[in-house]
Amino acid sequence: MQRSRGCSARVPVTLAIAISMLAGCGNKKEAAGPPPPQVSVVTLKTEQLTLDTQLPGRTTAFRIAEVRPQVDGIILRRLFKEGSDVTQGQQLYQIDASTYEATYKSARATLESARLLAERYGRLVGDEAVSKQQYDEARAAWLQAQAAVDRAEINLRYTRVLAPISGRIGRSNVTEGALVTNGQATALSVVQQLDPIYVDVTQASSSLLRLRRELANGALQSAGTNAAQVSLVLEDGTRYPETGRLEFSEVAVDQGTGSVTLRAVFPNPRHELLPGMFVHARLSEGVKTDALLVPQQGVTRDLKGQATALVVNARDEVELRQIRTERAVGDKWLVSDGLGAGDRVIVEGLQFVRPGAKVRVAQAGSGAGAPVAGASAPSAPSAAKR
Repeated sequence: MQRSRGCSARVPVTLAIAISMLAGCGNKKEAAGPPPPQVSVVTLKTEQLTLDTQLPGRTTAFRIAEVRPQVDGIILRRLFKEGSDVTQGQQLYQIDASTYEATYKSARATLESARLLAERYGRLVGDEAVSKQQYDEARAAWLQAQAAVDRAEINLRYTRVLAPISGRIGRSNVTEGALVTNGQATALSVVQQLDPIYVDVTQASSSLLRLRRELANGALQSAGTNAAQVSLVLEDGTRYPETGRLEFSEVAVDQGTGSVTLRAVFPNPRHELLPGMFVHARLSEGVKTDALLVPQQGVTRDLKGQATALVVNARDEVELRQIRTERAVGDKWLVSDGLGAGDRVIVEGLQFVRPGAKVRVAQAGSGAGAPVAGASAPSAPSAAKR
């Protein structure tokens, strides 16, 4: 009897222990929690990159010539169409030439008289009929008369106002019947050569110094034949079809703006570019052989404006890196410090993680469930739970 009572007493105790063990196992399963969040990463690698810089500028005519009168008189005719193309030597205006024609004829008559007198004295001086001094004076008068004829002929020729260069002529500042004078302040018109055409751009002197320093220390390599090539973006955002070349760099820095002027020349056969247009010129700075490009979506900035990126280390833990960005290249940042080749930068899922957190890694663009090399697989219980 006592033995059976002892056995009966042990049964409840055994059941209680078993129930406690089962409850403990259940609590452990519940404590396992959800799996680490999944993020998409981009594995960085270096590449060769040609660096360009875009600078603002304005177009300038290749040659500019003001049309000015060189004699006084009344404009009788305007012989060109405003806004048309003219060629060098083409007559543009006709100034009243009547007084200049009379002066020319008078000078010719004076010349003939002086010539005859000098020749007569030349014959007489040998017979000592006239003095040597008289002969010399007659000969000098002959030469002066010849100069007067030349001057009168030049003034007569100047009554035909000609185009000084070939190009496109603007509006006329005078009308027929207007009195013009030699040396007047207002030009009759202006002729500008538009093909080719200059583009003057400005670059900060600090940028120029940085570029020269990087080329000198090997951080950048020369772009070779492409270094002198320039492309153009117009005001409406379209790309100009012709390629220009860099002509020269100004020898002095503008004290007011701290910038240096660069001049490029572009073919302009269709006269699409007009003087004074605002444009953007794209110039090749050099070639960076070990460029590191990071997608812009993987770069954020803290409250101080410092650029940062979240990186997954070899233990699949998130690290915060402070980085230095040089410039935007398309939809990426060119990074010069803080990251290296092989780093895995998080580009998707940034809002779900924090530094030190464990994550599951997928390569960006490879599908949500495709882990990258080196990424740990989920634990068996987590897989079973999914």
